[in-house]
Amino acid sequence: MAERASVVEVRGLRVEYAEGSRRVPALQGVDLTLPAGRITTLIGPSGCGKSTLLLTLAGLVSPSGGRVVVGGEEVRPGRPGTSLILQEYGLLPWKTVEENVALGLRLRGLGAVRWQPLVRQALEEMGLWELRRRYPARVSGGQRQRVAIARALALEPDLLLMDEPFSSLDALTREGLQETMLSTWRRLGPTVALVTHSIEEAVYLGGEIVVFSPGPGRVTARFDNPGAGDPDYRSRPAFYSLCARIRQALEGGARDG
Repeated sequence: MAERASVVEVRGLRVEYAEGSRRVPALQGVDLTLPAGRITTLIGPSGCGKSTLLLTLAGLVSPSGGRVVVGGEEVRPGRPGTSLILQEYGLLPWKTVEENVALGLRLRGLGAVRWQPLVRQALEEMGLWELRRRYPARVSGGQRQRVAIARALALEPDLLLMDEPFSSLDALTREGLQETMLSTWRRLGPTVALVTHSIEEAVYLGGEIVVFSPGPGRVTARFDNPGAGDPDYRSRPAFYSLCARIRQALEGGARDG
């Protein structure tokens, strides 16, 4: 288990991409704090820089300005406590489910005696142990996403970054994976930043919800959400009320943008 969750501090973040001779801003003046051990959901229109923010938090994209501090240190590539889950799974098709989940641990130099129990625990939590010998092409889309999540969680991160991890799944599979992810988050206690386009998903999972403007992305609203993760939350008036407020914030940001 991660010894502690990491606080993430983003101050004045600006990220620009080169497009020919031009510099195109993806994020502009982003100030954001991800509280330790909490799930923060990030929502905004396509192209607002949410995925760019996750890649920056992972140290894979360099800021053009501002600061990103994770666990009290400037963000850097290859930080051992950070795990990133991408929308397209990122599985190696020539490796089995078990080998894919073990990949990060083996890259860290762990021998079989150390990585095997971590991989087994992650696979069992995701309901994949019986499928461990199969290759990605022989499991469903929902199962492939479970493999990707298991691979990230086997590393027992203190910072977990998730880029629309459930977007390609049907509604029931999506909700089931949300519950599985919450259960594992409660066990490990990492800080989580989860990007989504779904208002309902943002409200159900996020203890805090952060709304972004159209690109270049900036934070336009934040909502505290004490009901997040409660199995009965989706049936409560407070859930629908907060969904409506976030919808209004998104619409207002689109007009302002």
